[in-house]
Amino acid sequence: MWKLARRTIRYRGKSLTATFLALFLGTVIVMTCGGLLETGVRNNAPAQRLAQADLVVTGDRSVAPPLAKGDDPDDAEDPAIMPERVPVPTAALDRVRGVEGVREAVAERTFDAALVREGREVRDGAGPVKAQAHGWASAAFAPYGIAEGKAPARDDEVALDTRTARAAGVGPGDKVRIAAGDGTRKYTVSAIVKTSRQLDRSALFLTDGRAEALAPAVADIAVRTDSGTDLADVRDRVAAALDGQPLKVVSGDGRGTVEFPEVLTSGSDLVALAGAFGGMTTVVAIMVVSGTVALSVGQRRREFGLLRSIGSTQRQLRRMLLTETLMVAVVAAGAGWFAGPPVGRWLFGEFQGTGFVSDSVIYAQGWIPAVAAAGALLITALLGGWIGARRGVNVKPVEALREAEVQLRWAHPLRIILAVLFLSGATALAILTVLLFDGPIAGSTAGPTVLCAVIGFALLGPGLTKLMAWLIGGPIRWFTGSSGKLAVSHARVRAVRMAAAVTPLMLATGMATGNLYLQTTQIEATKSAYAANLRADAVLSPAAGGVSDALLSKVRHTKGVEAASAYATSTGFIDGATDEDGIPLQGVSARQASLTTAVRPVAGSLEKLDGTTVALTTERARKLHKAVGDTVTLRLGDRDEVDVRIVALFKGRPGYETAFLPAALLASHTDLGRPSQILVRTSSSAVVPGLASLAPGLEVTDRQSLIEANAEDAQTQAWINYLLIAMIVAYTVLAVVNSLVLSVGNRSREFALQRLVGSTKGQVMKMLTIEALIVAAIGLLLGTAAASTSLFPFAHAAANTWMPSGPWWIYGAIMAGAVTLSLAATLLPAWAALRIRPVEAAGAQE
Repeated sequence: MWKLARRTIRYRGKSLTATFLALFLGTVIVMTCGGLLETGVRNNAPAQRLAQADLVVTGDRSVAPPLAKGDDPDDAEDPAIMPERVPVPTAALDRVRGVEGVREAVAERTFDAALVREGREVRDGAGPVKAQAHGWASAAFAPYGIAEGKAPARDDEVALDTRTARAAGVGPGDKVRIAAGDGTRKYTVSAIVKTSRQLDRSALFLTDGRAEALAPAVADIAVRTDSGTDLADVRDRVAAALDGQPLKVVSGDGRGTVEFPEVLTSGSDLVALAGAFGGMTTVVAIMVVSGTVALSVGQRRREFGLLRSIGSTQRQLRRMLLTETLMVAVVAAGAGWFAGPPVGRWLFGEFQGTGFVSDSVIYAQGWIPAVAAAGALLITALLGGWIGARRGVNVKPVEALREAEVQLRWAHPLRIILAVLFLSGATALAILTVLLFDGPIAGSTAGPTVLCAVIGFALLGPGLTKLMAWLIGGPIRWFTGSSGKLAVSHARVRAVRMAAAVTPLMLATGMATGNLYLQTTQIEATKSAYAANLRADAVLSPAAGGVSDALLSKVRHTKGVEAASAYATSTGFIDGATDEDGIPLQGVSARQASLTTAVRPVAGSLEKLDGTTVALTTERARKLHKAVGDTVTLRLGDRDEVDVRIVALFKGRPGYETAFLPAALLASHTDLGRPSQILVRTSSSAVVPGLASLAPGLEVTDRQSLIEANAEDAQTQAWINYLLIAMIVAYTVLAVVNSLVLSVGNRSREFALQRLVGSTKGQVMKMLTIEALIVAAIGLLLGTAAASTSLFPFAHAAANTWMPSGPWWIYGAIMAGAVTLSLAATLLPAWAALRIRPVEAAGAQE
């Protein structure tokens, strides 16, 4: 069979090319997802500003979520990453310095700063120049060297890196106003510093005393060890000296996560995304390859019949087909392994451009994705080839010869059972989405619902194609005459072969419609929830340093301002709650909250939201068995635990619930240490623009701009899914083209016979046009039905409505694309086939 496969493969150019393209693109996509998966697992972010530190002591931000009463500790979720920096106790510095092998230990203080001027920014028409501020002692760990001037020696001096100085247009000796801490202050630029390589973040350096005054909390401790000492030993001794405190000691690329804490969460997000789409691609690839092989096998039934009649066994034929597929797979693997890394690197760059992944993370694609792609390719080739070849070899020789032109039977007990299982799974997931989930989390079941539905429909493809052709056959015959009658007859008789084109078209339509409208529905639901919770007419954001009491007081006493509330956000955990990802927290000013937020208490009062108190939703309080006046333990974003008393209960929107705390309490447990914004309610919209003059660099955003900005952020995140969906849909589009081109290209004898009995080229082309439209219509109808199994349940769960949200032109574009694709892939090869003289085509052998 190996020799036979090797000799016949040269005569199967069209079908093997289609198989090659399917396997090649599948390999590329799997390798791309594998590279993203490896990058997320490794999560390498090399140190930049701390590159010369041998060790870094930092707060441990990973915390096991609290368990509900009665839960087994062995069932605890993976540790959660807290959103705020865990401060390092000042006493830890002395302990580290006393460890044997430590040559130098410097307390790192990191806080936001911005260069501004009174009444306008540093440059006219530009925003404040933002940078991270540090004490001068930490400059040596990059290392930064002085390019001009001298190191800051007084509290009113500052050193700027070259990027910040260039953006601000200043140099040594110039005066600048810097917003940091609790306000703004003038400084003299004493030096311009630079490094040997460009760093991702701009920096400025104050004296160590001034940095400590603005940021009392120690962010981390940079450590240098004695030369010749074993780094691992010193690390163990430092860890032992700090035992019992929520701290950890990192080295190597672990130092990068201290500089770029967002890396801690983006890695797991990337792993989940890449894993989900990699698995989905493998499933789709198996379907595409099996469909392509099945179509090729169907066109060789006469050949197999002859081989069976001269003594070939089913096993031999199956081995021959699998050998052909594997030979093509080897070539596809070689091409895919070269093309996969560049595609993965490009896609990773797009992810970084949207902010989904930190710019500091390095793309890593080693041998692991190649092995994974090889395994997926082998599974795809073998399983797809076996599924596609099964029907072609499991027939009697006489039956194969009789059905060489028309395949009538397709159903198999295993196929029917699998179809029922997948459709039952889609139904169960849809029910779970409606009954158990609220808000964005419903996407975890809504997405797989589409995949289960399209697989179920694909398994029933021939039967559904024949049924749909019968249902729409009457109107088609009535409107299109004899050509339509012939096209409908062909559709019914050739339902099994037509299903090879309908199935990938249904797959592309279903996945595109389902996933695109899942994203648009999610965006609209998020936008609606954000707008419903916002009553403020404007939000004020200081350039850096957060909201000071003086600024808040100034805003409240501004003419036309009816209410102004300090505002802070974070994430935390409530003891006894089972929220895996934590609970969104909002900090507000008690007496102003009712005017600047849409919270309407059903019990208690927001005016009592002061000190250590909290306002919860009625649903969350019910789950905790708590009421107004009871106390709950809240773990805030910096790992601190606080006992807070419930002073108000309000009805929250399912899936978008939050908890409200006093702004001062919540802000003190954030990296900023102060409220980040001010929510303002005004008597007139004309008051809003004038608020910018209250402080240098103060950013003022009106209500509509806030809603649009929130929607834009959601759209940016959705774009990542759009990109991955587009790759899979493009893959299935290839399968549509393969199937139609193969199917039409091998009907030359049929077209020749039609022309010999009197049909013209135009009549044949009209018949094929109608056939292409039938394929498009059936694929669209089945794809839409598959998509609806997830869209309607998700819309109900996420937006409390049964109708998905999103522009209708998206579905119109999908319809137009399906029709255009079906027509082009049918008529172009048909036109080429009709160029052959009928007598020559009729006499040509298969």
